[in-house]
Amino acid sequence: MAMIPVLEYLEKQLAGTLTTDMETYMKYPTAISQTLGIRLVDIGTGTATVAIDANDEIHGNQQGTVHGGLLSELADAAIGTAHSTLMSEGESFTSIELKINFYRPVWKATLTAMAKPIQSGKTITHYLCEIRREDGKTIAVVTSTVMTLRGEKASGR
Repeated sequence: MAMIPVLEYLEKQLAGTLTTDMETYMKYPTAISQTLGIRLVDIGTGTATVAIDANDEIHGNQQGTVHGGLLSELADAAIGTAHSTLMSEGESFTSIELKINFYRPVWKATLTAMAKPIQSGKTITHYLCEIRREDGKTIAVVTSTVMTLRGEKASGR
């Protein structure tokens, strides 16, 4: 097996050039993304865009709109994917804070979450993630703080 960096792995996955002999040191696609149908749309160094076909009949809350937890997971998937492109073998990361502001309800829409760092340090990175529907309207804005783990702290994560 050829062990390749996460960014290269995801670029090849998007381009359809990933082969069975290639792997990376993180799990892609993630189990939760597979379960919810979240798909990778774009990837770059420290950035990621993911999408989901949201539907109130599947993802609905008590009010009949798409559940805010799904929006939070969509943003977290984008942010985690973006941050994973910065990891080297033996490194990992964890979210230490996530805040979401909801702007519009959603019933049925293809939602896209675009994550990018707004401040990057050696250990702590702050992200901004905008969730939009297909007409470009902003549904929610998320900020998150991610901590990079190294050495023993990254072990087993």
